[in-house]
Amino acid sequence: MKKKRVLVVDDEEDLCEILSFNLRNAGFEADVAHSAEDAYAKLKNNYDILLLDVMMGAISGFKLAELVREDYSRDVPIIFITAKDQEADKLKGFGLGADDYISKPFSIKEVIARVNAVLSRSTFSNQESNSTYNQDDSIIKFGNLVIDNSGKSLKIDDKDVKLTKKEFEILSILAGQPGKLFSRSNILDSVWQNESFVLERTVDVHIARLRKKIEPYGAAILNRSGYGYCFEPDEIQL
Repeated sequence: MKKKRVLVVDDEEDLCEILSFNLRNAGFEADVAHSAEDAYAKLKNNYDILLLDVMMGAISGFKLAELVREDYSRDVPIIFITAKDQEADKLKGFGLGADDYISKPFSIKEVIARVNAVLSRSTFSNQESNSTYNQDDSIIKFGNLVIDNSGKSLKIDDKDVKLTKKEFEILSILAGQPGKLFSRSNILDSVWQNESFVLERTVDVHIARLRKKIEPYGAAILNRSGYGYCFEPDEIQL
């Protein structure tokens, strides 16, 4: 089996060496970059996952993540590893498309476990046998769950499932990008838009109802440590 390739980006050289050494021992190919500029130049090597520090020199890890998404790939998994562990920092990271966020100090075993978990989710979402997304007709499928964005309809086991407009939009957002975490404010902005009187608690209520309506697929909608919601197909028990 081909080894997964990891790029570790941190301006602390000792930390880079420790991480890369242990990743190699865990069966990965690991390269290091000590600045965002250096990392950007290496991205042409097609890595399977990126570990990015946030606080670096002229270009931060957040900015590098933006450049990765714009110029290279919207799909390559990104894990931020940083001392910036405030909720606002984490939400910013997830808003940029991060797949996970590890706060310093951390254990090497935790980093490797999270890398494996993110890669596993990424591999699952890319398997056409389990899920498909057809951009032309806006069909999203997970097993026997079929979301038709054009017709604004949902079927499970070929049976129509009635959702409210808001419930359908939430499901479409989450299932359209499996594994990506959306904060409550992200969902509010997308679904309720200019309805400023709506509280974040409203998202929780709608998702609770949505989970019940789409069983057994409701188990795929997860709340990640209070930071927001994501759709994880590998959580479905059929």
